[in-house]
Amino acid sequence: MRIVIAGGSGFIGQKLTELLLAKGHSIVILTRKDRSATDSISYVKWLEQGANPEKELGDVDAVINLAGVSINNGRWNANHQKEIYESRMSATAELLRIMTALPKQPTVLINASAIGIYPASFDARYTEESTARATDFLAKTVSDWEENARKVEEHSVRVVTMRFGVVLGNTGGALPLMVLPYKLFVGGTVGSGKQWVSWVHVKDVARSILFAIEHSNISGAVNVTSPVPVRMRQFGQTIGTVLHRPHWFPVPSMIMRIVLGKKSTLVLEGQQVIPTVLMQEGFEFMFPSLHDALEDLLVINKMKDFIF
Repeated sequence: MRIVIAGGSGFIGQKLTELLLAKGHSIVILTRKDRSATDSISYVKWLEQGANPEKELGDVDAVINLAGVSINNGRWNANHQKEIYESRMSATAELLRIMTALPKQPTVLINASAIGIYPASFDARYTEESTARATDFLAKTVSDWEENARKVEEHSVRVVTMRFGVVLGNTGGALPLMVLPYKLFVGGTVGSGKQWVSWVHVKDVARSILFAIEHSNISGAVNVTSPVPVRMRQFGQTIGTVLHRPHWFPVPSMIMRIVLGKKSTLVLEGQQVIPTVLMQEGFEFMFPSLHDALEDLLVINKMKDFIF
């Protein structure tokens, strides 16, 4: 297939590109920078004055939208929140304009989203059929993002909104910061420890995106999380076990709020989210177990770097 990726140079985008190339697909990455094409990847300028990507893309089978300012970088002050929100809305609007301007419509749009759309809860268990919605900044952002992406359904394009959980990887996402205290021998429970962490290995994120492209019966919301979420206390204990480090130094909620501000909700609050759609469609997770996922990211990959 010929697949267009917006946000292809990001944490998830890089891992996804590796997978798609390994499967023999042709990749076009939308970019604001001048970049030279390779044998397998083409780069097309967009979101710049005078850019007309629709004239360069040709026939496209699928479009993946991962574009937007990272929620992990910087404090969530008013300006940063505005950048996070507007970057997603403007990029999606432009992407939909490009898609509808193409001579031939792509068959599917895969649009990123997040499980932050569900309210934080110690007890609730959310699937794609859950109608409860949070009302905070992140929930509004992803809710509006999904709504805007679905507008292209009017042009007979299948839309899948993939609600990512806490994506674990050793080159980005939340894991490097979560692991750092343990490497310094001061790791411990963050906040109450009762909050849920619906995590997922970045390799399974990439694989689930390709799975959604290949399975035309999948549409609408898809939770992209491990089928085995854990509470924060267990998450920290598992890091300690994998790294052979103690889990003893608690981090009070108040400290996290002082250090991270509003962004502290990402670690102090959580949701128990189940990937029902993926499981019903037969998707097989490479890393359903947190221990195995962390061992792959923190131990096996480190050993490979040492050996080679």
